[in-house]
Amino acid sequence: MTATDSSVPVDTDKLMAFVFRAVEEVGAAINCALVVMGDQLGYYRDLAEHGPTTAAELADRTATGEPYAREWLNAQAAGGFVEYDPGTGRYTLPPEHAVALTDETSPAFLPGFFQIAHGTVRDAPMVLAAARAATGVGWHQRNTDVHAGCERFFRPGYAANLVTSWLPALDGVVEKLERGARVADVGCGHGASTILMAQAYPRSTFVGSDYHPASITTARERAADASLRDRTRFEIAAASDVPGDGYDLVTMFDSLHDMGDPVAAGRRVRDVLAADGTWMIVEPAAGDRVEDNLNPVSRAYYGFSTLLCTPASLSQPVGAALGTQAGPARIREVATQAGFTSFRLAAQTPFNHVYEARP
Repeated sequence: MTATDSSVPVDTDKLMAFVFRAVEEVGAAINCALVVMGDQLGYYRDLAEHGPTTAAELADRTATGEPYAREWLNAQAAGGFVEYDPGTGRYTLPPEHAVALTDETSPAFLPGFFQIAHGTVRDAPMVLAAARAATGVGWHQRNTDVHAGCERFFRPGYAANLVTSWLPALDGVVEKLERGARVADVGCGHGASTILMAQAYPRSTFVGSDYHPASITTARERAADASLRDRTRFEIAAASDVPGDGYDLVTMFDSLHDMGDPVAAGRRVRDVLAADGTWMIVEPAAGDRVEDNLNPVSRAYYGFSTLLCTPASLSQPVGAALGTQAGPARIREVATQAGFTSFRLAAQTPFNHVYEARP
C-alpha cells in the first residue's frame, strides 16, 4: 500500500488495473473511427465476400493504400473484430461479425451506431463551449455523420420491431391502420419510421415533420424512391407546431427527450389527435433511478445524452433536458402534464421502451 499526499490509502493493484482498463477505453475510442473507416472504405464488405485475406489483397480489391489496410487489419484483430491466422498471414471476418458489420437489414447492424458516435465526438468542442456558457448545441449544427449515423443506427431496429411488435402492442391501432388512418410522425428525421409504416399500411396516410430542413429534404427523396409520395408528405415544423389535425396516431421515435419543451410538444399532440387517437412514444430503454441504469447500454446512452441529446434540448426554448435515460416515470409525467389520462409501457427491447398515451 502507498499513500497520496492527502493520506488516503491507494491500492497499487487497483490503480494499475484501472490504468489498463483506461488503455482499453482509448483503444475502443479510436476503434470507433476505425469502424467508420472500415464501413466507408468497404473493408468489412470485402472481407465478408472474399473470406481469409491478406492486407495486400484487401488493399488491391478496395483500391486503397496497403499500409492503411495492414494497420487497420491489425487493429481489428487486436480488438477481436477480425481473426488473424499467423500461419497464413490472413485475416477473417467471422460470419456473425459480418452480419453486424455489413448487413444493413439486420437489427444487429452496428456501423450506424459507430458513425453517430464518431460524429458526436467530433463535435465535442462545441459542446464544451456550450457547457461553459450553459447554452446548447442544436441538431442543425451537427455534422452529417450525426444525421446519417442516427438513421443508420435506428432504422434496422425499427424495421425489425415497429410493424411486427410495437404497433400491435397498442390498443386498436393496427386495425385503424389497416382500415385507413391518419398518422403524424413527429421528429421524423430522414423519414425511416414514416416510410416503414407507409409501406406496411397502404390504406393509411402519413405526415412526417421535423424542424431540420436538410432531414426533411432527405425524407422527401426517400419517399419518392419508395413510390410513396401519394400517401406521405414531409413538412418542416417544430414539435409544438405539428401540421394538421384529426390524427388517429401520432408517433415520436427517439425524439421526445431531444425537445426543448416536451410538455408543449405533448399538448400539441393532444390538440391534433382525434378523440380516440393514440400517442406512441418510443424512447431509449431506461429505469427511473440512476442505479437502474448502470449498465453498458445505459452507459452509451448517457454518453450520447451528455454530448448530443441534452445540448439539443438546451438549444431550444425551455430546455427541459430530459436526457436519454429519463425513465418511465418522467415520460409519464410529461404525458400527464400534456393532458393525457392514460399512459402505459406497451412494449420494450434491450434498446427501447414503447409507451402508449391516450386522451
